[in-house]
Amino acid sequence: MTLTQLRYLVAIADAGLNITAAAERVHATQPGLSKQLKQFEDELGFQLFTRKGRSLDSLTPAGKEILARARRILEEAANIRAFAANQRREASGGLTVVTTYTQARYMLPPAIAEVKRAYPQVSVHLEPAGDAEVIERLNRGETDLAIISTPGDEPAGGVAIPLFRWKRVVLVPKGHRLARKGRPPTLQELGAEPLISYESSLRPSSSLQRAFAAGGVEPQVAMTARDADLIKAYVRAGMGVGILAEMALLPEDAEDLVSLRAPDALPGCVTWAVLPPTRVLREYAEDLLVSLAPWLDRIDLRRVLSGVQEARWPDPPSWPIKR
Repeated sequence: MTLTQLRYLVAIADAGLNITAAAERVHATQPGLSKQLKQFEDELGFQLFTRKGRSLDSLTPAGKEILARARRILEEAANIRAFAANQRREASGGLTVVTTYTQARYMLPPAIAEVKRAYPQVSVHLEPAGDAEVIERLNRGETDLAIISTPGDEPAGGVAIPLFRWKRVVLVPKGHRLARKGRPPTLQELGAEPLISYESSLRPSSSLQRAFAAGGVEPQVAMTARDADLIKAYVRAGMGVGILAEMALLPEDAEDLVSLRAPDALPGCVTWAVLPPTRVLREYAEDLLVSLAPWLDRIDLRRVLSGVQEARWPDPPSWPIKR
């Protein structure tokens, strides 16, 4: 049994039992991966997967148990490598951050630039994704750090650190009837407009949908997008009224757009950094977190991640973050 075989097993499971896709994930050939899988099963003395013809069909009960243990072994192997690199004061490596498009575009650039200045040999991989994908990627071990926003509830799936609070804003073209009122729109007034917001707004469980439902208003979601820049572009095109995060507003937007405070019924949100539990972080990953949350104590962070201390974070500040 080797770490490579365990890595291949996890890759197969995460690729939906598609051998070709799994081989691409681990930069191996399909025949090589299949050979290693057979050798692993021969050593164990039982099959990890049921098969239909030449294709894998499902994990066997024993395969599920082995997969869970393989994930833990690979996590600890990665922790040992990270710990050793920190002890050697290595200033190179890779940092993968999965986050939403809005956070990637408007919140992260100064913090990542700061890390790159301090660690020029570190390769940063920023991977924007939809809300639902971010934590899934974290749970599959595909990222060092996930950054996601919620209406206030702590996200599950790892160690969640609150970074800041933010509010939604309503965005309309200059001269729009809502802009001429000179006050924030009501929920009822928004319900009468075609709305453009994030793709999560379509989910019945979304905070936007729940807020409208609590107010007895049926929202007219005309269009959704992952990217706040797209929302602004289609507001400019006259497609409807935008509802987006306040950090997505830029000074130049005021040239042709008007931002209005959203109704109080639309709750504010919290942006979180979510880390895999029991993860040993490289020092540059810690630096990124401290840049995002200047109040964060490194010793407390390490103790929480190692499981010896309960997380007790201070209340997060409101946007913008003061560094």
